[in-house]
Amino acid sequence: MASLSLMALPLGLFSILLGTGEPRPLQPSGLNPTALQIEWQSPWIAGLARDPVVEAIVAQYVEGLRRQGWSVPDQGVWIQVGQSVVSNHRGDVLMPAASLTKLATTLAALKTWPLNHTFDTLVGMRGTLTADGVLNGDLVIQGGGDPLFVWEEGIVLANRLQELGIQRVTGEILVTGSFTMNFEEDPADSLADLQQVMSASSWPWAARQAYANLAPGTAQPSIQVGGTARWVPAAALESGGVEWVVRHRSLPLVAILKAMNIYSNNVMSQLVADLAGGAGPVMAKATAAAELPAGEISLVNGSGLGVENQMSARAAVAMTTAIQRELNAQGFSVADVLPVSGEDVGTLIDRRIPPTAAVKTGSLATVSALAGMVPTAEKGPVWFAIINKGWDIPDLRVQQDQLLQAIQAHWGVASAPAEMRTKVRMQAGPFRYGDPDRNQSAQSVAAE
Repeated sequence: MASLSLMALPLGLFSILLGTGEPRPLQPSGLNPTALQIEWQSPWIAGLARDPVVEAIVAQYVEGLRRQGWSVPDQGVWIQVGQSVVSNHRGDVLMPAASLTKLATTLAALKTWPLNHTFDTLVGMRGTLTADGVLNGDLVIQGGGDPLFVWEEGIVLANRLQELGIQRVTGEILVTGSFTMNFEEDPADSLADLQQVMSASSWPWAARQAYANLAPGTAQPSIQVGGTARWVPAAALESGGVEWVVRHRSLPLVAILKAMNIYSNNVMSQLVADLAGGAGPVMAKATAAAELPAGEISLVNGSGLGVENQMSARAAVAMTTAIQRELNAQGFSVADVLPVSGEDVGTLIDRRIPPTAAVKTGSLATVSALAGMVPTAEKGPVWFAIINKGWDIPDLRVQQDQLLQAIQAHWGVASAPAEMRTKVRMQAGPFRYGDPDRNQSAQSVAAE
């Protein structure tokens, strides 16, 4: 594909990028990548690998946005192969990142915990359990920050408690620590869901739908709780009297990050960021891991909500390649923590991104962003980031997809290499929700 001329590229792609059916001459972007390289050196950018065709594709893309009325200075593009920048447009300028912020949260999480790390929820009894299954006292839940405690997890946990002999609780469900269920933003809603999940007779429609995802023959719990679920400070339990009976392990970190990014779940992302120390530590960890200069990421939260979260397109690529380095050293890849085109739905539904590309989307009312890896035959994985400011989000997404299609057409259509195909498939094997094996017995809890 190296000998492919400019005229050999599909004119249809260029005309679509321009927003007109008429082919137009390709114009240079007017940027000076050489000067940019002199200004800023980093170990992950070893040099330039200029490609006139790709520079022309990017220039046409930006020109098309201008013709549609979008502000040219508000568009950021960075295209990189290996350690070399190929083309960019305002790639070093901070722009609202939207959910590309989750790249920073993902990278910070990988620098904080091992891939098999779990966020554990302890369940105990405060009172006495009779032979006929009545707990005269309270059920105690000590949250460990599990960002993915959903209906399926609650159902199998309740089943485990019932297997241990708890049929009825005369007191309350006392909850302490970091506990969120079903991505509820209001803590009261998490408590309500926790109480409802204990007995199938009180399940809402969402719980019944989740039950259908569990293994055939899974029991339906019927624990009756006399009181309500309420929050208590940890100090209220320090006097003792709690007999821990179950340690519920979350899905491993790698699966949590995959689910978080597939659906771009803001509650999950904020929980992970908080557990990693908050927006400041997340920003510091991501900046260091991506070997970025200070100030190229500016975060106020871990989810991307709000235009105050900002980064450059270059920073988005740097973080994505840093994620790849972290995961590659452990036998995984970015495809194991980002949604994969043609395989994962979530935010990629209705997108026309080249198959097996691993990408992260980002959207606000006036921001559309996309970053990740697109495979090519000639260059292998091509790393990219696109940050657009504008109000027609669906149209901006279409043009982002067409930009990636044009780049892949130039360097050759290909699938991702085997080592960059996802090994983490949600709701399959060890990554399925509601796996009863992740509920450990009292003996396991006591041993730790």
